[in-house]
Amino acid sequence: MIQPIHSSSGPGDYPTYEPGETVALFIPCYIDQFFPQIGEATARLLTRYGIPLAYPDEQTCCGQPAFNSGYWEEARGVIHHFCKAFEPYKWIVSPSGSCTAMCRVFFEQVDPDERIVGVGRRVFELTEFLVNVLGVTDTGARFPHKVTMHSGCHGRRELGILQQPLALLQNIREIDYRELPNIEECCGFGGTFSVKMPGTSLAMGKSKVENIVKTGADVVTSVDISCLMHIGGMLRRDKATRHIRCMHIAELLVQE
Repeated sequence: MIQPIHSSSGPGDYPTYEPGETVALFIPCYIDQFFPQIGEATARLLTRYGIPLAYPDEQTCCGQPAFNSGYWEEARGVIHHFCKAFEPYKWIVSPSGSCTAMCRVFFEQVDPDERIVGVGRRVFELTEFLVNVLGVTDTGARFPHKVTMHSGCHGRRELGILQQPLALLQNIREIDYRELPNIEECCGFGGTFSVKMPGTSLAMGKSKVENIVKTGADVVTSVDISCLMHIGGMLRRDKATRHIRCMHIAELLVQE
């Protein structure tokens, strides 16, 4: 077992994690329903550091789909339920930059109540928590493959998450990391945007896939499986790109 972190703090305004403090796992609904292995990998990874975990059974959605579609009143009800479920916990960690940004940045726009905002600001994205709070950049993983990384818009623009996953990836044993051209470009998913504007969404996705192919990678990873659902769907439609796998970064960080 990897030795527990005894004391650490990240740069900026990140709080300090004290040994023995419980971390509540916020597993987004699409991970729970379609990619449960990502939630399992997240739990395995944090457990390696001796962190007690809790999974509030009553958790559902963070309200992002309704919020992004303009249904703020409906989103408010979902957000209130989220905060009721997670209010007892000081630390909330999620394997999703998009959902974390919804909680930490946009809860306040829907409801400025201090209790709601306070819960939202206690949500941390997984790689952010590892690097900036625990001070971990090497999980001891081994993954001998050619890997490139897609950087999701919400995590990068709202939370400043880019260097954290890169640091973790580049410390994986035997990895052949390939930098993605125009990494700052959106993949075109955008949640409900891909449904409302399918033509634009597919055009953006096509550009992203072309850049992935340029890297020669056989695996594309991200902190957001929502983006990878879109990218993976496009990769599977073409025989020439079906060999390229999409894997959430948590899955790579627990490889042995």
